[in-house]
Amino acid sequence: QVQLVESGGGLVQAGGSLRLSCAASGRGFSRHTMAWFRQAPGKEREFVATINWSGGSTRYADSVKGRFTISRDNAKNTVYLQMNSLKPDDTAVYYCAASFRYILAITPREYDYWGQGTQVTVSS
Repeated sequence: QVQLVESGGGLVQAGGSLRLSCAASGRGFSRHTMAWFRQAPGKEREFVATINWSGGSTRYADSVKGRFTISRDNAKNTVYLQMNSLKPDDTAVYYCAASFRYILAITPREYDYWGQGTQVTVSS
């Protein structure tokens, strides 16, 4: 079992930055692919970014490429999402997820564990 707790969300003006953190507890964090998804009101949960177990490979949604950076610190059992040049369209609840079955997966059904989410609101 893996438990995930997100933090770092908040209200920011367009063009600003936020850094999300996801702290994991339980066994096997360093063997999991980790990812960030987001869900805006009335919309489906969508993929944002994913990182493999070592941090050596990443994958991003086109909508965030060049603005967001995913990283991980296996010694601290934590994954991060640095978000720069934020836009109002980035407003959503951001979820951290872990998968022990797939590498760099981009659909929610490929992930086994989820956090409760953290709200990010970008004002125009």
